[in-house]
Amino acid sequence: MTTPSEPSPVPIDLTPGMIDDLGRQALDLIVRQVAALPEAPASDYRAAAELSARVRRPPADGPGDFGDLLETFRQAAGQGVDTSGPGYLAYFPAGGLVSAALAELLAQVVNRFTGVAQTAPALVAMEESVLAWLATRFGLPPGAGGVVTTGASVATLSAVVAARHDRLGAEFGDGTLYATEHTHYSLAKAAHLAGLPAGCVRVVPTTADLRMDPAAAAAMIEADRAAGLRPFLLAGTAGSTSTGTIDPLAGLAALAREQGLWFHVDAAYGGGFQLTERGRALLAGIGDADSLTFDPHKSLFLPYGTGVLLVRDPAALRAAHAGGGQYLQDLSPVEDLPDYSQLGIELTREYRGLRLWLPLHLHGVRAFADALDEKLDLTTLVYRELSANPRLDVPWPPDLTVLVFRLRDGDDERNRRFLADVNATRRVYLSSTTVGGVFYLRMCVLSFRTGKERVEEALRIIDGAAR
Repeated sequence: MTTPSEPSPVPIDLTPGMIDDLGRQALDLIVRQVAALPEAPASDYRAAAELSARVRRPPADGPGDFGDLLETFRQAAGQGVDTSGPGYLAYFPAGGLVSAALAELLAQVVNRFTGVAQTAPALVAMEESVLAWLATRFGLPPGAGGVVTTGASVATLSAVVAARHDRLGAEFGDGTLYATEHTHYSLAKAAHLAGLPAGCVRVVPTTADLRMDPAAAAAMIEADRAAGLRPFLLAGTAGSTSTGTIDPLAGLAALAREQGLWFHVDAAYGGGFQLTERGRALLAGIGDADSLTFDPHKSLFLPYGTGVLLVRDPAALRAAHAGGGQYLQDLSPVEDLPDYSQLGIELTREYRGLRLWLPLHLHGVRAFADALDEKLDLTTLVYRELSANPRLDVPWPPDLTVLVFRLRDGDDERNRRFLADVNATRRVYLSSTTVGGVFYLRMCVLSFRTGKERVEEALRIIDGAAR
């Protein structure tokens, strides 16, 4: 009986030939993976337990086989929800843009440090060019800037810290900020992490169409100020998570200016639509923000972990985040380039600029705008068809590409079964939310791979489950 031979040793520093061999195997998997997406299940958990147990095994002392490891990864990635596929209509579809993945491979191989400009000035300039372009597209003034983060949660934390430092100073225990029940919970989390007291986040009432009520916000600000508190931040939402609703940004910006508050806009989801004519009309007033967060991993289709914080005055961001140590004494500022470590919470940070710069320059901005316009059109189709279905209640027309609906006849439990029946087809995957204490199914048409054919299939599935 022969003993299986151990795989050949794989040195940590791969030779050029080994890089070529492993790269070709990985690229072959990428090609097969993308080619399979149209027919791949939108969700699949059938082998999740077995694969979870398998991948938990500790690594062996000796080398493994790259092909076997790739296959294990392929199978593991097939379990759960396929956020890169055309049937993913839940939460916010993201990622799957192969050009961005290739950019990330290149960025990780060169592995440059971009916390300070001196260590990689041309790469920092590349990243900074995208931030400057975004600031212009959002209508921010010359000199605006920011930093690429891992997502809107980190970006929101830096925005709240900057606003707290700028408007309240060193003593901030009496500060208050203003949001609605539909504002993403990352704002309240950021306030907590920034050391603000419990109860500092005031929940402003909304109008019947789920938008912040500026008059109610003004009254709350005045009442808090009369009570000896210090209002300092007003947060508007450019596409809420539950329903995609956009607050009246222009009116809120005017209120913030009148009251001397920092105006923050959460455009994590909706920001990408600024590239479209319809989006710019819906987001009117966003250019008056003191800070705004945007997740290109949502409406620019980039990999998860790609967020942006833009600020009207980078000096305010720098004043709240700047620091240093004796071990950094060999580093000097580079003219016209920022040290991102002075604008955010990270000193060590990966080079995130290429995953933005390369796809935008390769495909062109129009390609992204056209894809987003298509999603707006498809969402209009979905709203029209679902609204015409007598079995369904669709209470709010969509601002962007999120809409919610439920069975007209049936309690929350029946609607939960309705959602389960839709997702059980494994052709599409929807999520849910609760608005006003009522359970709704939630559909988001955002993946660049989701076309009219898959949307029409989703409508047929929904209609069949509703029957």
